[in-house]
Amino acid sequence: MHLQGSSWSAAVASSDGNGGRNTPLRVDAQRNLEHVLRAAREVFGELGYGAPMEDVARRARVGVGTVYRRFPSKDVLVRRIAEEETARLTDQARAALGQENEPWSALARFLRTSVASGAGRLLPPQVLRVGVEVEAEIRLPQQRQAALAGPAQPELRLVERTPAPEDEPDDAGAAALLEVVGQLVERARAAGELRPDVTVADVLLVIATAAPSLPDAAQQAAASARLLDILLDGLRSRPLG
Repeated sequence: MHLQGSSWSAAVASSDGNGGRNTPLRVDAQRNLEHVLRAAREVFGELGYGAPMEDVARRARVGVGTVYRRFPSKDVLVRRIAEEETARLTDQARAALGQENEPWSALARFLRTSVASGAGRLLPPQVLRVGVEVEAEIRLPQQRQAALAGPAQPELRLVERTPAPEDEPDDAGAAALLEVVGQLVERARAAGELRPDVTVADVLLVIATAAPSLPDAAQQAAASARLLDILLDGLRSRPLG
């Protein structure tokens, strides 16, 4: 079962489990929904989106039937978490753009905020896939014109394709995230502070890999901060000579 965009979100938020009537959730039902969403973020963050619904129910301390009353299928729950995470990353990137005047500081702030929030453990694979497609679309025209016109400054643009209906909400969120992260990357590259070969996909990969899941929260935070310092050092351009 696939519900699109706001339609499935509204159904999830208001369904009473008896035909999806649009009625406000009772206090206990709202509490259960919040527990399920929190548990899903934790479980998927630790085990990936392949984790079973039973693990989510166990973490939320509710019956698996309660989970399915709120989310008709695992696909709906995964998409809810993935879309919320993509939106959160987009907001973090916009905040970095708006609050940091220095291009490198803006990019570094976005990465530090995203990694510290554990965003990488919930970064939807759809975002990484679209990111790679974007970079491929950018690089191919560059290669064709390099022999005639020399190196060209790339413009970020999304691959034109007709998405399957079930993919459309994810692609819309990914497009918004890629656009704003692309602005961070282009500003830092134009200022000569970012290695010229670093791409939007590389930046998203940093977020995905710099947030290891460790059993001890303090160790996890320290490991993430240390790893990100190393990765940021690798992203930064170096003066010649």
